[in-house]
Amino acid sequence: MKHFINLKDIPAKDLRKILIDAKKRKKLRKNLNFLDTDYKEPLKGKLLIQMFEKSSLRTRLSFYLAIKQLGGSALTLRPDELHLSKGGESIGDTAKILSTFGNAFMLRTDSDKKLNEFKEHLSIPIINGLSPSSHPTQILSDIFTIEEIKKKPISKLNISWIGDCNNVLNSLIAASVKFDFRLTVGCPKDYRPNSSIIKWTKECKKKIYILNNAYKAANKADVILTDKVISINDKVNKKKKLAKFKNFIISQKIISNAKDDCIFLHCLPRGDEVDEVVFNSKKSKVWQQAQNRVDVQKSILLYCFDKLR
Repeated sequence: MKHFINLKDIPAKDLRKILIDAKKRKKLRKNLNFLDTDYKEPLKGKLLIQMFEKSSLRTRLSFYLAIKQLGGSALTLRPDELHLSKGGESIGDTAKILSTFGNAFMLRTDSDKKLNEFKEHLSIPIINGLSPSSHPTQILSDIFTIEEIKKKPISKLNISWIGDCNNVLNSLIAASVKFDFRLTVGCPKDYRPNSSIIKWTKECKKKIYILNNAYKAANKADVILTDKVISINDKVNKKKKLAKFKNFIISQKIISNAKDDCIFLHCLPRGDEVDEVVFNSKKSKVWQQAQNRVDVQKSILLYCFDKLR
């Protein structure tokens, strides 16, 4: 049994094994329908319990299809219907019940503390579907998409993140250490990456390039990624924050400073951080990026069950 909470804590060789397995599985499903199961149904009879404390579309759909294609089933719990939120039941007691009835637990949460407390009490794998500090399933899928399109290891590419420094970027920074790729971050001075993740990268003898100019951050990039500036439930002065990012909206001018074959990725949903021309251009691979979540989620589940081929 293995957990999937933060890319920092997972060996690089295991992350690579997940990507290799996802590539094989995607190829084998070329002529199958969404609900057709994979050969031998490796997770037949297994139940994935999901709980979403934050809104979700892509994570919800991709994990549902992932476990179904592997031969298992998914059950989604609403936190406002549980004794955990309404009746004062402890996380420990809730975790014991989840471990009794399910085989794995996927949590999308507004609390890293809650995620780790569940881990302490569960006797089944827990997967981080998003937390305030990281979004590991998203970034691993993004790496899969990048390598699929570029047809080369990400270690040979220049990756640029332009925009808000949030949980998705934290996971991208962790991935830059695990997969050894060059990462440049373009952001306003007041919105630099989390100091703890930067400290960790230095301890790993890895350098992240942080620039306060979006055009320069795009220089010679093979891939440009971004995310919403104002996230769901973001408790900030939205008008003030948007004003700080007005020069970091990804436009054709910014893209023009990247390599000619640069691609654009966005984990979605989108806001004003990218203009319509770039988002709808041939460089934009956001729909392929979203669809690949299913294939990578399947291999993450198999990793957690010690069933990677």
